[in-house]
Amino acid sequence: MADTPDQIVLKRHRDLHGRELHGWYRRGVVLLIGAFVLLGLLNVFGQQPNRTVGDFGRAKLEVIAPSHLRGGLLYTARFTITARRDVKNALLEFSPGWLEQQAINTIEPSPLGQASRDGDLLLTLGHIRAGSVYRLYLQFQVNPTNIGSRSADVTLYDGGATLGRIHHTLTFFP
Repeated sequence: MADTPDQIVLKRHRDLHGRELHGWYRRGVVLLIGAFVLLGLLNVFGQQPNRTVGDFGRAKLEVIAPSHLRGGLLYTARFTITARRDVKNALLEFSPGWLEQQAINTIEPSPLGQASRDGDLLLTLGHIRAGSVYRLYLQFQVNPTNIGSRSADVTLYDGGATLGRIHHTLTFFP
């Protein structure tokens, strides 16, 4: 049998004396990483969209958008207006929560007008005939440094008259 090299201490290097728990530390770290991945698969940090419907009599507004988002994520929010009676001048107002620490990549179809009302984004959609459906898609990208939770409400107007509001909350994970 060969001699033990000068730099090797058998008790420490072969028998791992004093390091018996190191294997358990490694297993614990792997278990924590696995739990984090499992939570991601269960959509705890995900982008699974939520459906919220507001029935306002003259029109119905449906918002399909995720409420839990990760930094850097690209996602789409869909806003569907179903008019029961004519909506002469449909306006959608988005609270600042929709725009803070997010970039709007695309708005489809393009609104007739875009403005600001007391810091809220206001999109002019125009006339929606009774019995018809208008779908608006907004594509966003989340700022990677965005963390926390904020209110992201949507209000539907017919000209100056408020038809109704949907409350939505966005929670951002790193």
